[in-house]
Amino acid sequence: MRIRTALAALSVLALAACGDGGGSTPAAVETGPVELRMTIWSANEAHLKLFNDIAAQYKSAHPNVSVKFDPLPFESYTTTLTTQIAGGNGPDLAWVLEESAPDFVGSGALVPLENLDQPDDLTPAATKLWQSGGKLYAYPFSTSPFGMFVNTDLLKQAGQDSPADLVTAGQWTWDKAFAEGAAVNAKTGTAGIVVRDFDYKTWGNLSTVWTGWGAQAWSADGKTCGFNAPEMVDAMTALHQAVFTAKAMPGPGVAADFFTGQSAMTITQISRASLLKDAKFGWDLVPLPAGPKGKYSVVGQAGLGVLKKSKHAGTAADFLSFFTNAANSAKLAQYFPPARKSQLNAETMAKTNPLLKPAQLQSVVIDGISNGVVKPSHTGSAEIAQNVRASLDPLWKPGADVKSVLDTVCTGLKPLLAK
Repeated sequence: MRIRTALAALSVLALAACGDGGGSTPAAVETGPVELRMTIWSANEAHLKLFNDIAAQYKSAHPNVSVKFDPLPFESYTTTLTTQIAGGNGPDLAWVLEESAPDFVGSGALVPLENLDQPDDLTPAATKLWQSGGKLYAYPFSTSPFGMFVNTDLLKQAGQDSPADLVTAGQWTWDKAFAEGAAVNAKTGTAGIVVRDFDYKTWGNLSTVWTGWGAQAWSADGKTCGFNAPEMVDAMTALHQAVFTAKAMPGPGVAADFFTGQSAMTITQISRASLLKDAKFGWDLVPLPAGPKGKYSVVGQAGLGVLKKSKHAGTAADFLSFFTNAANSAKLAQYFPPARKSQLNAETMAKTNPLLKPAQLQSVVIDGISNGVVKPSHTGSAEIAQNVRASLDPLWKPGADVKSVLDTVCTGLKPLLAK
């Protein structure tokens, strides 16, 4: 049922190209009362406060316009958004996650953004996923590499080396990280490593691990499944052993929140750092461990676009331009690394990221953006996501035949990748 719902909703995106306005620039800002709604995936109070502060500044110049930010659960964000669009209740503006960028950009569901502030300041790497036909259809307001937050107190309690020292010594590898996670669990009973927002459902977040083995979900052209390639089999075997043999990672159904002290390490982005403001334990942020293929970085992206079906597309586009201008981009950089070349340096980012040191921002964020690969994305992302999730379910059990499960994933994916 969830797959059918997602497919029906995504068909609406395809039809959006035939809606009013075509591919043209939306009309100017309206003069009558307007309430814009913008869907987002974060309900974090600090994020919402910043967004509302920016909206209030816009309202001071446009008293007739108010903006409502509508947080949707991350794990079902895209399905909920596309279902809203299918039901005629779509937002005016929306965050679009990188996995669904090809669907939203390619379908014509978004209007082209032609009045952005200082568009030449945007890095080509950050805008690549959001362009079509030479036009930009979503502003890459967050280009955020994943890093490893570590609870230094728990690691010390378990007699483990500091990851920062291991990074300096060139010994920060997945073998070492798994060993430290297992030691923490064995000696303290606390969870070792958590891939945040994975929860044995959102498999795309595992790219933060498997990329270290040189694995990829599919080929660069999106036509060939990569789940049963030797690199992926090795990566998933290492993950399976970490969960079910070494106990370096909590198993299915076990909740462990790093930010409340329930795990020793977690993979996530710097937008989560605000959760450590009142942390009762020592912590650090380091790059992802090196894999058999060496050092690497994985980047999560989110684009902000205006829905063509919006009744207030012109006003929404104007607010988007204000929300992402140079001044507000600098403010948003506190949580969401910017796409602006002028702001992509540790000194500038440190001004709005008081919890993070310049060295942490340089090694995880700046270097990560320069060298990272973006999480998997493909047309038909909703159907692909559901298919892969269901096919991977048998993997998350003790004694699973990793290669056999991954062969099954590719059997299910092959016709979807061929569409």
